[in-house]
Amino acid sequence: MLILPELYLILFSIIFLFISLGKSRQKTIITAKVLSFLAFIITVLCITNRGELFYSAYRVDLYSQIFKVLIAFGLCLVIFMFTDKDGLEDEYLPEYFMFLGLSSLGLMMLSSSVELISIIISLEISSYSLYVIIPLRRSQDSNQVEASMKYLFFGAISTGIMLYGIGYLYSMTGSTFISEIVPHFRTLMGQPFGVFALILTLTGVFFKLSLFPMHFWAPDIYEGASNTTTTFIATLPKIAATALLIRLAVIATPFHYSFVNALIILSALSMTFGNIVGLVQRDLKRLLAYSGIAHAGYLMMGVLTLSVDGIVSAIYYITIYVFMTLACFYVIISISRNGENSTLDDLVGLSKRSPLLAMTLAVSAFSLAGIPPTGGFTGKFFLFTNAFKQGYLFIVIVGAVNAVLSIFYYLNLVRMSYSKDTASFEIMKLSAHEKIICYVLMFIIIYMGVLPFGLMNIFKISLFF
Repeated sequence: MLILPELYLILFSIIFLFISLGKSRQKTIITAKVLSFLAFIITVLCITNRGELFYSAYRVDLYSQIFKVLIAFGLCLVIFMFTDKDGLEDEYLPEYFMFLGLSSLGLMMLSSSVELISIIISLEISSYSLYVIIPLRRSQDSNQVEASMKYLFFGAISTGIMLYGIGYLYSMTGSTFISEIVPHFRTLMGQPFGVFALILTLTGVFFKLSLFPMHFWAPDIYEGASNTTTTFIATLPKIAATALLIRLAVIATPFHYSFVNALIILSALSMTFGNIVGLVQRDLKRLLAYSGIAHAGYLMMGVLTLSVDGIVSAIYYITIYVFMTLACFYVIISISRNGENSTLDDLVGLSKRSPLLAMTLAVSAFSLAGIPPTGGFTGKFFLFTNAFKQGYLFIVIVGAVNAVLSIFYYLNLVRMSYSKDTASFEIMKLSAHEKIICYVLMFIIIYMGVLPFGLMNIFKISLFF
């Protein structure tokens, strides 16, 4: 069946809807972990599905299926990271997992949507679910409510701007199908209005990626949401946003200099702003929020080349970004005793409290900083190389300077967990499945840094089949 992963996620959400209506909720977390693992298995088994649905508005191909596998795997890891110390009220757990499933459903639909109206519908399904779960946090202040309102406010603005862009595209081309827009829009790309329309349409994608200037929501939402919710928001929506960004970007060609120059400016500003502000952050989740803004700028370096190799490097980079960010957030979740926000001071003595968590943090921080032999280094190398081949020397220089700048606050995480010590500390005991998560994340980060070409070839094949 072509859309079996999507249908399963609907069933996933319905199951938790019925659990929320009942009185027995004791095994909600275990149920969520089992069902999320099944979602990943089903999605992997369906990777060879091919076909079109809804009058060709929904395309199932290797490209979309690869992103769905990443989304399903990310959802599985996020739920396995969830603990009863996350700060959520127990009575909200079934509803919480239900909305996580619905949001993941919207993200999967976004990966397969090749028509502008279906893209908007998918985007809103994924976003509205997150609007609901952000306030579901046990807290003594109103930070989570403020975060939810900001996310809703900025999300509504980005969607409105995106709808304006879609309206302009339709007025110029007479179609909402990307395949039908391409031949018409290439003749109009030389006009400023055509570039303006495409940039407006991409605004919703920039919001999901937290790319400058649609980044303002990220730090407050990361800080206000619960740790697991923040982990989800920081990773999975960016996978689907990258898939959609690449589908929309192929409307242009490398010869459309106005569009490419606009992406170069956004990429440079996003990298620079994220890294400079990240230097002074003490709250770990806010630090990773600004890190995400900077990495969205790196990602755009691959997209703006509008070449096969550049786009493949962007897919590779978002893949490794998801795993190294998950690793960082898992450490945050583990050291947080009651779901509170962690600061740099909470990392003091981590190497003695839990050597495995300290090692996981070190590997992910090295990868985020782009230090070999991690996947972050290999991903940046591919991005810089392909941008340089296309003649975009300016953005390569800006990216290299920002990569050096980011080393200071990424390695500060490692310094705090290894160089300092406390007079008294409590040994943290990890369960078997917690250790497995650490080992899996470290293995993926190192493996993608040392042996990248197998995945690169799969990503390249997906663009043509």
